[in-house]
Amino acid sequence: MKKTLGKHILTAIAVTAAAFVMAVNKNTFIDTAGLYPGGVSGLTILIQRLMTNIFHFTPPFSIINLILNVFPVYIGFRYIGKNVTLYSCLMVFFNSVFTDLLPSHIITEDILLISIFGGIIQGAAIAFCLNAGATSGGTDFISVFLSDRRGVDSFSIVLMFNAVILCIAGILFGWDKALYSIILQYTSTAVIHVLYKKFQQSTLFIVTTKPVAICNAIYNTVKHGATIIEGKGSYEHSEKNVVYSVVSAAESKKVIRIIRQADPDAFINEMKTQKLSGRFYQSRES
Repeated sequence: MKKTLGKHILTAIAVTAAAFVMAVNKNTFIDTAGLYPGGVSGLTILIQRLMTNIFHFTPPFSIINLILNVFPVYIGFRYIGKNVTLYSCLMVFFNSVFTDLLPSHIITEDILLISIFGGIIQGAAIAFCLNAGATSGGTDFISVFLSDRRGVDSFSIVLMFNAVILCIAGILFGWDKALYSIILQYTSTAVIHVLYKKFQQSTLFIVTTKPVAICNAIYNTVKHGATIIEGKGSYEHSEKNVVYSVVSAAESKKVIRIIRQADPDAFINEMKTQKLSGRFYQSRES
């Protein structure tokens, strides 16, 4: 019970910290250059600027952002999981409030630097949030939902949705900011791919004399099966077995560690899996 409570507290702290970082990044980098971040946040900023131009009134970021997140939150509760959705709601709420309350601060006005480093910070904050067991709301819900259903990393797909927002922004407010926003969003997506690996897979080839023990260790640890292939070492001409298994990239270090425990002399080759077809066990969000 105490362990579960401690985990909930740590997750809430992590989500709040990620919300704070994203708000600082928006007020410091994104607003300075007039760029558009990805997802619902970018759509919120677009609506704000439209309202300012048409009605000469800028509504609070928090109100628009919270309204636009209603449908993604519904998807989260229905298809992803209660806990991850509740933490995501906490993230959306604090990010919205922090964005309105924190003052703007200019570090640099170089739009290229802002596009790159703003994207790095945004991607790191989103990945930190995802690794903590939540999302940053908006299109992240859709990304996790598609990744769960398809068993692949779908964050790049959401980049297409962001492209639509940027096209609208380019038509209405000029293409230079829209094009620099593509750099921002591409950098953010690249950082997420590096730091968040749940929906990426690694292929393991393990040359061993203890194939059964290794297969059992893999299954007992991460619930993934394996295939045993008979072979022969070309140098010593001794009988060998190759254990072939595909695991989540986020679990690969743990799997390699337990393989070493089962057979310290095992030869392990880890390869990035580009595409996977067929049944693959993926742990679900709670």
